[in-house]
Amino acid sequence: MYDFKADAGLEPPELYRQLRNAADALTAGEPDGVANMANVAALLWEFVPNLNWAGFYRMTDAKEGSSELVLGPFVGRPACIRIPLGSGVCGAAAQSGKTQLVEDVLAFPGHIACDSASRSELVVPVMRGGIVIAVIDLDSPEPARFSQEDAEGIEALARTLSDRI
Repeated sequence: MYDFKADAGLEPPELYRQLRNAADALTAGEPDGVANMANVAALLWEFVPNLNWAGFYRMTDAKEGSSELVLGPFVGRPACIRIPLGSGVCGAAAQSGKTQLVEDVLAFPGHIACDSASRSELVVPVMRGGIVIAVIDLDSPEPARFSQEDAEGIEALARTLSDRI
């Protein structure tokens, strides 16, 4: 039985250290990437406060030969299934290979509103060998919910997961 929970009132660096330790414990030695993403989505939901969506989009080849993101394991309301590269916050992160920290999604050019309650978003690419293989997507109903400390914590998590998903 697993009982991973963040201690109440933690500062972001310690919260993300505990999150990474829990993710490492759950994913170490497990070869199934979908299982690992599912457990990490649940951990994100447990550890990171004020979210309305937490999960993954996976990079895949589209039928036309280009790449797109496809919905992976998540916690939250039903979500958009496919996102073209460059579209919305997730597509921007996947195309650029760079973290997207968006304080107001309504002001983001081309934002895709999968959940109308979302007001801020943090999307971090998961890279393997310099190639984006997935993105970690966190949405919040709170404007400007995410900080640079949150981005750094999720980037560290993405590095931990790069060979496990």
